[in-house]
Amino acid sequence: MSAVDDLLAATRSTLDRVAPADLVRLRDEGALVVDIRPVADRVAEGEIPGAVPVERIHLEWRLDPSSPHRLPQVREDRVVVVVCNEGYASSLAAAILRELGLRRATDLIGGFRAWRAAGLPTRPGGTPPIP
Repeated sequence: MSAVDDLLAATRSTLDRVAPADLVRLRDEGALVVDIRPVADRVAEGEIPGAVPVERIHLEWRLDPSSPHRLPQVREDRVVVVVCNEGYASSLAAAILRELGLRRATDLIGGFRAWRAAGLPTRPGGTPPIP
């Protein structure tokens, strides 16, 4: 196993990861769904309705509860579910968000592609990311 595989396994052991079907319920209950995929991927594959696109390079500044640049909907007690293509980068990103104070941050198992494969709703991609 490589060092990055070890890091990923250790990171995931700290998260209560979310299956696609469970994300529907969490979103309906008020969870913030954050799509960190690049715009090109979102254009090509679509988006989860209601997800907020924040590309990975801006994530910490937009979701740090103490940052003056945070999104207005970010609160320390809110469930935040990070979505990437297949659920790898999102696990690492969710762990960083937890370190920043979002104790209920987690990620989507299998990422957007698992969501789509489960037959859950998508919308055309291309929503401009929040810079």
